Amino acid sequence: MASATDNRRSTASGRGAVGATRAATPAAGSVSPTEPIEPTEPPEGLLEELAEANGRLEGASPQRVIGWAYERFGEATVLTSSFQDAVLIDLAAQVRRPLSVVFLDTGFHFPETLAYMETVARKLDVHVEVVTSGLAPDVLPCGADGCCRARKVEPLAGVLAGGAAWLTGVKRVDTPERSRAATVGFDAAKGVVKVNPIVGWTEADVEAYVESRELPRHPLNAKGYYSIGCAPTTRPVAAGENPRAGRWGGTKTECGLHL
Repeated sequence: MASATDNRRSTASGRGAVGATRAATPAAGSVSPTEPIEPTEPPEGLLEELAEANGRLEGASPQRVIGWAYERFGEATVLTSSFQDAVLIDLAAQVRRPLSVVFLDTGFHFPETLAYMETVARKLDVHVEVVTSGLAPDVLPCGADGCCRARKVEPLAGVLAGGAAWLTGVKRVDTPERSRAATVGFDAAKGVVKVNPIVGWTEADVEAYVESRELPRHPLNAKGYYSIGCAPTTRPVAAGENPRAGRWGGTKTECGLHL
């Protein structure tokens, strides 16, 4: 098991900060990449509470959904971002201050993504905690079987082990597998409440929000990249293609974080 000791890198002062880079706990690789994840049973009464909340919040503004999550779960609410855009972070920043965001650094992200993360942290005045797997680059490298499990799923499990609710940017239009995603539900694989504030949004809704809020755009958008993951397994998409068509060479549509 890799050490959970923090691997510090530069921490910005003033508006916004990216710092406290650390290896995930439990470390990636502690579970076989092919071993099934045992589902977690929710506490008694929680599913009924979440069903009521989901019915009440379906179609509500993202700010209202985010506000419910923080009011219900407080500091045990975890917001993650892949930093392909700043939409969810900007929405949450209107509701919660100070705001912390978790970024899962696989070690294979585009340099532009890391630079964009710094830009968003400064502009939106948020703190970003960077979490890594602790694996060397040649251990389950990008594209290898089990890479996503070891470098993303397991580190996220370590992050969520200290939380009760998880705020995500999942949208039903992303993939067929996400078409039935709830606004609020229980993720048995992660053992937390999963909250999807923009689940009903389309790509046009995202674009309109970015325009209206004058949010910074990922530098690779100008080169045709819209669903942006690790550099070796992400390509630009043509006009009219689904943004996620550029991921994993068409061999899969999900990395395992959400399904």
